Amino acid sequence: MRHLVRSPILAVTVLLAGSGCAAAEDGHDAKGMVAIEDASAVVYGAGPANLPKGTQLSKLAGDPAKPGPFVLRIKLPANTVIAPHTHSLAETLTILSGSIYHQHGETIDKAAGKILRAGGFVYLPQDMPHSLWTTDEPVELQVNGSGPFGLNYVNPADDPSRKAE
Repeated sequence: MRHLVRSPILAVTVLLAGSGCAAAEDGHDAKGMVAIEDASAVVYGAGPANLPKGTQLSKLAGDPAKPGPFVLRIKLPANTVIAPHTHSLAETLTILSGSIYHQHGETIDKAAGKILRAGGFVYLPQDMPHSLWTTDEPVELQVNGSGPFGLNYVNPADDPSRKAE
């Protein structure tokens, strides 16, 4: 089994609040409660550099860079691949719209991938290698987890932030 890369810098920079992601407009109160009335209130910004180009992200609650719970929404365009990676802590994915393929393991085997459609759900334990990909339609998903949260590519060369434009 190949050694999985653990980079504290990469883990902390993955989904930082200031990484270009946007937050839902309104809905936060002084006591920490968050209520978002409908999807139109969710504002997306560019995803972090270590996710594929075209990824959009919105921070709904919490800060994934700090200890404690967080909720993110992520939009991935059609024909996007997130190479095999792990997360520093457990996470859940809920598919809100579109579809995405998910597969466990340190390499991508698209024949072994399982399609997740709107309403689909995945629980991923800490350090479980997996990959995700879209085909001919984009996907919107919600990520719930606890920070500090990180994404570590099994093969560091797969990290989009390390690739030259």
